[in-house]
Amino acid sequence: MTGPRHGCDGGTGTAPRRGRLAAHGHSVFAEMSALAERHDAINLGQGFPDTAGPDTVVESAVRALRAGHHQYPPVPGLPALRHAVAAHQRRRYGLDIDPDREVVVTTGASEALAAAVLALAAPGDEIVALEPFYDSYAACATLAGATLVPVRLHAPGFTLDTRELAAAITGRTRILLLNSPHNPTGAVLPAEQLDEVAALARAHDLLVISDEVYEHLVFEGTHRPIAALPGMFERTVTVSSAGKSFSFTGWKVGWATGPADLVTAVREVKQHLSFAGGTPFQHAVAEALRLPEEYFTAAAASLRRRRDLMTDGLRALGFAVRPPRGTYFVTADITPLGERDGMEFCRELPRRCGVAAIPHQVFYADPDAGRRHVRFAFCKRDSVLRQALERLEKGLT
Repeated sequence: MTGPRHGCDGGTGTAPRRGRLAAHGHSVFAEMSALAERHDAINLGQGFPDTAGPDTVVESAVRALRAGHHQYPPVPGLPALRHAVAAHQRRRYGLDIDPDREVVVTTGASEALAAAVLALAAPGDEIVALEPFYDSYAACATLAGATLVPVRLHAPGFTLDTRELAAAITGRTRILLLNSPHNPTGAVLPAEQLDEVAALARAHDLLVISDEVYEHLVFEGTHRPIAALPGMFERTVTVSSAGKSFSFTGWKVGWATGPADLVTAVREVKQHLSFAGGTPFQHAVAEALRLPEEYFTAAAASLRRRRDLMTDGLRALGFAVRPPRGTYFVTADITPLGERDGMEFCRELPRRCGVAAIPHQVFYADPDAGRRHVRFAFCKRDSVLRQALERLEKGLT
């Protein structure tokens, strides 16, 4: 005779079953998008454009589909795409990368980041990351059994104090997880600070995972990858993707580059996650990476104009705003409006104003640190941004 069945609620004395990521809760992006849909709000929360990328790249994907490219690609990625990634890194940054050994294609940058953390961090290791940080960083650290150690960027300009970064490094530190251009703040590390970060990595023999998905979305100056600095390529995994650069976020084509031993470690994990996918889209992204420089210049200029439209509009409504130097997000301080809690503000905003945003609390280990800030995405058409500002003006006044 069998004993009593044990339910998940602990009613028979057993502990409730909880997943390893239960402490991280549900995705605020899904919550705010659901609120936007419920209230027919303009979604300036989740970071996706509302226009398609270049027609030539779309047609390349169509040709690949019609040519019958429907099956698995090689686990490291299609050779054409790996060669295009290597050529892009050489042309823009002077990095000489072997496309066969030092590039792996992933299901978006998120998989590249997860695979890199799982491959390179061991239980008990510490991963130092700039805070506020994209929420998947902490989840990946948890899955690896590592501890994420935040080093805060200081408002209002969201600047890094490299002395605080140095103080955060201990004998258990294994990885610096870098993100510049930075989500959610739009900050871009100045060249001299990037040099200081690299010096710390070399001095402490640290690995670096560099999230550079916004590399083409820089509004003042140009992007500078940390892997291009002396003594850094051999210790750095650089992550990027097609989603942000070409407005194809749903295609989920990303990649990681670096020295062969680190990329091999990433690939060994990646093959047990998605294995491989997106074959027709990989064909198309290989063509996208070969677009002329004029495309990238025009795309950044278009976003810069929309950044100015959004920051000027928010400032006129009473928010405290600093124009971001990169990405397609602007951070706004809600306290001049008499508001005190970004989460409450964002949960109410779709009903109150017909606009959705993301509270900064979700990007901090200590939610109180981000309580006064919210993030708006400006990667939308000018007409949509103007309509959103009009709704905010009507709902907030």
